[in-house]
Amino acid sequence: MEIAGRSYARTYKQSGKRDIVEFLAEAVRQSGGRLLSVSEHTRAPVFLGVETSQGERIGIMVYPFRCNPAPIKGRPIDEHRFQIRYGGEKTWFELDHPIGRDVAMVDVTILVGVHLQSQLFVGVDPSLYDPLPMGISVEFKDEQIDAALDDTWVTWERDARPGVQRGVPRARDGLEALVAFTPDRFLDYVRFEREATDLALDPPLRYRAATAAQAAPDATSSGTRHALESEFDLDHATLLNIIEQRGRLKVAVKGGVAEHHLETALQNDPQVAKVVQIDRDGPPDFEITLHDGTVLRVECKNASPKAYARAIGPDDAPGDPKVEVQKTRAQKGDPSGRLYSPEQFDVLAACLFATTGHWEFRFRRATSMTRDETFPNKIAAMQRVNRLWSDTVTGSL
Repeated sequence: MEIAGRSYARTYKQSGKRDIVEFLAEAVRQSGGRLLSVSEHTRAPVFLGVETSQGERIGIMVYPFRCNPAPIKGRPIDEHRFQIRYGGEKTWFELDHPIGRDVAMVDVTILVGVHLQSQLFVGVDPSLYDPLPMGISVEFKDEQIDAALDDTWVTWERDARPGVQRGVPRARDGLEALVAFTPDRFLDYVRFEREATDLALDPPLRYRAATAAQAAPDATSSGTRHALESEFDLDHATLLNIIEQRGRLKVAVKGGVAEHHLETALQNDPQVAKVVQIDRDGPPDFEITLHDGTVLRVECKNASPKAYARAIGPDDAPGDPKVEVQKTRAQKGDPSGRLYSPEQFDVLAACLFATTGHWEFRFRRATSMTRDETFPNKIAAMQRVNRLWSDTVTGSL
């Protein structure tokens, strides 16, 4: 039903779930919150009223499902799972089962498996499970359980395949992002879900956001505004709308986001000892030092959303990404002024997000890149990211 423009969820009678509701209440306390209210354990979803240690109040609508631990008869020995099910099986296909959401964007909706034996939660994207696909199971492995217990939070991707009831996968790219987390991270997860829902993150971006939240809980946990929100006197949603509506600004932000993800990728490369970002016009975007002492200058460019339709040479394949490698501004009196010389950087990192939907990179040494036909001492403006490009910066050397 709907009251004052706010929609309220279909509720389901349930029994034997007191332990799950008690576990939710304890998770609120372990994650630093004070439980103001909790709905009856005989009804699902469960609604929690919470006050954080900073005085922030959050309403949380939880769709909890009990996890079955391994081993499960007839399944791999290391597999755990929970089943999406409320009400009698007869009603699963006779009724609609929409997930309750607060259109005023005050309350947060989460959908979690509750693994009491391991003292963990497993969270999935509510938008991919709306309406509730009654009867389906969500499986995960011992390795995710162990990683979450070791680190308090782990993020991974799971295939979202078509099924009997659904002819296409829930996620557009066939993958969904899941998070397993310990009770002391419960409110961190709620804040993460609030941001992911507000920004309508698709699975690749949700995966990246969840991975970032694993290492550093959301800045909103402090209950304070981000410095830019205060400086511009705008909330984050308005700032994002401004970026979305202004094409050139959006392109600039995409470049900055790509550089952020590239910095993370370089820092995670075991061959790289040091990463320094260079935030000024002229020099390449990064200077990195390898463990053997080699210093490399790395330039970052975003690939085009339009890939090459067909192969031309023996190293090509249909669907190869294309990346534009030239400067934004030309130089007076120099027709080749927008083109790079191979001496201006050592390695190009092509960000493939616009092509693949994933924040991934391919690397190519500048001296090996295709030259311009008119100015052979310069790098051609368009480069084909084919099999000659490497997955790592050192692989391009």
